[in-house]
Amino acid sequence: MFVYLLLLTIIVTVEAQRVPGQQKNDSCLCKINSSVWTFPAFRFEEITRQVQICEDALNEFEEKVRNTNAELPMMEATLQNISARLKAFDFLHTSGLYSALHLRQLNQELEEIHQSVNETHTQNPNKETHNLLSELNKTKNDVQRMYTDDFFNLETMKKRLRELNNRAQSCKTIPNDFRSSCHKRIMTRISSPSITKLNSISKSYISGAWGRDALLTHKERYWEHCLVSGNKDGNTIRVYNSLQDFMANDNYKDEEVAPSYSHENAVQGSGTILYNNTVFYQCYSTAEICSFNITTQATNRMKLDGAGIDNKFPFCYYSCRDWTDIDLEADQDAVWVIYATEENHGNIVLSRLDPLSLNITHTWKTHLFKRSVTSTFMVCGVLYATRYVNTYQEEVFYAFDTTTGQEINTLSLPFEKVSPGIANLNYNPVDGKLYMYNDAYLLAYDTFF
Repeated sequence: MFVYLLLLTIIVTVEAQRVPGQQKNDSCLCKINSSVWTFPAFRFEEITRQVQICEDALNEFEEKVRNTNAELPMMEATLQNISARLKAFDFLHTSGLYSALHLRQLNQELEEIHQSVNETHTQNPNKETHNLLSELNKTKNDVQRMYTDDFFNLETMKKRLRELNNRAQSCKTIPNDFRSSCHKRIMTRISSPSITKLNSISKSYISGAWGRDALLTHKERYWEHCLVSGNKDGNTIRVYNSLQDFMANDNYKDEEVAPSYSHENAVQGSGTILYNNTVFYQCYSTAEICSFNITTQATNRMKLDGAGIDNKFPFCYYSCRDWTDIDLEADQDAVWVIYATEENHGNIVLSRLDPLSLNITHTWKTHLFKRSVTSTFMVCGVLYATRYVNTYQEEVFYAFDTTTGQEINTLSLPFEKVSPGIANLNYNPVDGKLYMYNDAYLLAYDTFF
């Protein structure tokens, strides 16, 4: 009997074992301990569990990918819609609205306001100017502290300066007869239309303005102006010497303010007003105000610094009314210019214009975004704004009182109309009526205080 040694290498334990063997007939018999080759069932189950987890995660990921692929077209359409809606406000980004303001610029603006109030206080010292100077001095100290404080407080400070500037403008000298004749400050009701008729030229002319000469001492004179070149431009104003002639479209005279629709003195937009036989309007394709004296046939111009034009800041509450960037109103002894600027973030700016010298005497900056209103008008130094309710109803919802600098956001004065769009709305201090160019219709209302 031969005894052989069988050398077996056990891979599982990575150890070599010597196993005795015995030859029997033609076979070699060995006794081997098989426990060293026990199958790692526990490890196999753990690996199987992890593989299953991976498969579940992969299936979930594939499901998300399928859902995402299905949602991508809808997301793309939504983004395109948002981009289109935000395009009108692109100026807010390009003009650097959201970048921080420079402290030096802030200081300069504060100094200008302080100088203006100081001059007013020297000429006419009163409690309001004294309090305003005290607040301005306190604001100066706050600005100085901002050099070492949080940089982003600048936007809040800018808002504070705007409010101080409005109060400073209100402290400036305004004629006593202007203040005394406007003791009833805020409108309380608007009647149903007392006049309703189509314009005298064509129903297709949906933009324009109409009303009565707004000077208190002027004789009765009604006027009508239709934008006839793409609802954008015009060069003729139609004048009537009585309400009867106006209603009958009779005995009128067409006054030509410019030789053609595209002349530099032509009218752009529907913000026209007639005051003391002089037409005030936006000059053709510029940020300038023109005045055309019907008696002398003379035209004067003045630049409106920073005013947005060419549909940058039109009236837009329901649907944008093109070419309404600049709106002119007449009230008592002044002409008012309503517009918006990038510097005021697209909010309404209100300037008081001397009708003779064509110089701006006062400017107020409001918090009311111009594109969020349908139209505006002035009564006794108070700016009113309207918004669309439905096809046949409008509502006065906002007022800004220039004598106090107070903004009122709680008004609700509904009034009727005959068509959705408003091209022009103006108040006449002579008869106390509100005149509206409602698409191609001409309406007038009585007002109550």
